Amino acid sequence: MINGFKEFIMRGNVIDLAVAVVIGTAFTAVVTAIVVNIFNPLIAAMFNAETLAKALPIALGSGEKPPTILLGAVIAAVINFALIAAVVYFVFVLPLNKFKESQDRRRSAGIPAAAVVEPTTELDLLTEIRDLLAKNAAADQGPKH
Repeated sequence: MINGFKEFIMRGNVIDLAVAVVIGTAFTAVVTAIVVNIFNPLIAAMFNAETLAKALPIALGSGEKPPTILLGAVIAAVINFALIAAVVYFVFVLPLNKFKESQDRRRSAGIPAAAVVEPTTELDLLTEIRDLLAKNAAADQGPKH
């Protein structure tokens, strides 16, 4: 049971997902700060409200404190979502799609993708040294006049 759990945790996609969640949380804080500190005051100023969350109130009854729908808070959430979606699209999705299209065009044109250079191993080096020594030995024993 412990080994199965260890294998599950050590899978690459679990680690990638954890990193994505952490980065997403940090990114959400940045976008929220932008919305709360820039867009909310601008929109609230258009509606003569202290904050966007208090803009466009709709009272659902009468009395001293009737239940109230705060449309400004909904607008703030929609703006927050739109900003996150725009950044994800323009920073991640669009460039990756362009890269994939470029790779597909290269493949269809018969141009190979960038070759991955394999690291030189000790066996490769020893083989190269052997071949050079053999070549030099053959040159030294060549025809003598």
